[in-house]
Amino acid sequence: MIPFAGNPLNRASEKRTDAKWIESRRRDPSSLVLPMWHLEPFLLGPEKSDPPLDLGLLRPGVVDTLAGAEAICIFMGLDGDRAVFALDVSDADAPATKGPIAGLGHFREARTAGQIVSTEHAAMIAQAKALIDWHQRHGFCPRCGAPTKIMDAGYRRLCGQCKAEHFPRVDPVVIMLATHDEACLVGRGKHFPPGMFSALAGFVEPGETIEEAVRRELMEEAAVKIGEVTYHATQPWPFPSSLMIGCFAKAESRAIKADDIEIAEVRWLERGLARELIAGQQVDGIRVPPPIAIAYHLIRAWALNEQ
Repeated sequence: MIPFAGNPLNRASEKRTDAKWIESRRRDPSSLVLPMWHLEPFLLGPEKSDPPLDLGLLRPGVVDTLAGAEAICIFMGLDGDRAVFALDVSDADAPATKGPIAGLGHFREARTAGQIVSTEHAAMIAQAKALIDWHQRHGFCPRCGAPTKIMDAGYRRLCGQCKAEHFPRVDPVVIMLATHDEACLVGRGKHFPPGMFSALAGFVEPGETIEEAVRRELMEEAAVKIGEVTYHATQPWPFPSSLMIGCFAKAESRAIKADDIEIAEVRWLERGLARELIAGQQVDGIRVPPPIAIAYHLIRAWALNEQ
């Protein structure tokens, strides 16, 4: 399973517009709430605990005092009959060490947390982080500038002035592994640490298909001409709110050139070397992304002939 995918919750979207039902479940002592502090999820236990750690899903009464009435609260879905919410407690002062949840656990950066909890809990982190992040960025209407308010249990904002509706955005990103016979193409972004190579990626532009975006990005970043494009898998990537669309692309030749704008270096990896790298080895100073990234899974699938 690709990290951040496989959310176990029934999102129960039909319940979001029922404000009375949402409020009753929000106060129901059997419901669960995930505190998010500065976009960091709460995890149970000490920071130095061995993984996997449990997500800090707590009873409403325990966390309610950490947030005011206007705090962002998202209905994430149902776990069986229990409602699950995410609550922004960023206004609280060091809640992991002071207040009602002190001593129960700690807050952890979402990218790191996603690697040390179960796959199901990582997916819930992605949902909570992306939604709360979006609300924090969209407090005002982009149409008229007036304040907006949360509606539909966190899945819509409404402008009080012009009545424009705004919905959480998801940005589609193609991430693709170009291949030519027994080699795959990887690149090192200018912001990457030395030796780190990954699949190339870029945002899908308006009026563009996935296949067109794959071909354009590979031409722009590596000057490689592409023929057939095939879909492999997707990954929710809540940093802040992307959907990574993983593809394979067949290159027509091995002629490549880095764009020197975003990409510092591009190179071909032979299949044998790719297998060593996904096994965690660092060969000739080269390494690939960790398993939390879909780039790792693209390289792995190709290296092991599983695409």
